[in-house]
Amino acid sequence: MDASENRNSIIVGVFVLLGVAVFVIGILTLGGQQKSFVKSIHISSVFNDVSGLKKGNNVWFSGVKVGTIKTLTFTGPGQVDVIMSIDASTQQYIHRNAGVRISSDGLIGNKIIVIDGGSPQAPIVQDGDVLQSEKLLSTDDVMKTLQQNNQNLLAITTDFKQLSKQILAGKGTVGTLLADSSMGMQLKQTMRNLEAATQSAAKMAVSLNSFSNKMNTKGGFADNLLTDTITFNRIRASVGRLKEAADNATILTDNLNKASNKLNTTDNALGVLLNDPKAAVKVQSTLDYLQQSSVKLNDDLEAVQHNFLLKGFFKKREKAKQDSLKKAM
Repeated sequence: MDASENRNSIIVGVFVLLGVAVFVIGILTLGGQQKSFVKSIHISSVFNDVSGLKKGNNVWFSGVKVGTIKTLTFTGPGQVDVIMSIDASTQQYIHRNAGVRISSDGLIGNKIIVIDGGSPQAPIVQDGDVLQSEKLLSTDDVMKTLQQNNQNLLAITTDFKQLSKQILAGKGTVGTLLADSSMGMQLKQTMRNLEAATQSAAKMAVSLNSFSNKMNTKGGFADNLLTDTITFNRIRASVGRLKEAADNATILTDNLNKASNKLNTTDNALGVLLNDPKAAVKVQSTLDYLQQSSVKLNDDLEAVQHNFLLKGFFKKREKAKQDSLKKAM
């Protein structure tokens, strides 16, 4: 009996030891997964849709697991407050302006929380801080966007199908150009003309730029005209005098025209001489008679001087003339 009791006691002791070992291993395993024995801080974020997130799911930061989901609590209509337990050793790397979003652990894995971003200039996150949540693009949203894109693509292909039919039928400008070769040649020539006009405009712009630079050359005539008021006033005065001379020339031309018109008439002496040959002959004859008379008068005066009755008078006059000349000298 003693041996049997001892054997039973040993068996019971082995089972107890195995149970204790399993219990310790379980605690250690859970502690490794939930970080039950690691110092941690609590932060939170509010989501409108947690998309199946559960208590105990993991929290990741920069691809590293840094904590777990502690609680999920409704705080208002359509809002869920998610409290996360974060390993205190990673606290120094997470900043208050970091964003929080819901993602998946793999393609079809459990939902997880991912902490993104945050700049070093922002303060380090503290226990009890609330981080800004980012909207999660759900599968329904993706499907709605895809459906909208499909509708848009269908509308585009339908419109293009109708447009291609019209083009092949020769309708519209493009269809006419494709169907009518002569119009295509006209369009090509128009484009050539437009290119030539563009080149001419470019050359004109270069010429205008060169002319503008010359006008802005310091000391040049254009520069003096634009900037020197004295030169401008002189030019304005010269223009005034030129206008006055032009007015005088106009008046002189009018007077010459009037005089010429009078010379073409017979109501004046010159007009008679120029337009009436008979009157001109008479005037010429009169001049001849006057010349002959003057010759005869000179002869008569010469004869008078030699007349004995008047000879003394002319001698006295000549002597008086000589005396006046001597006194003047």
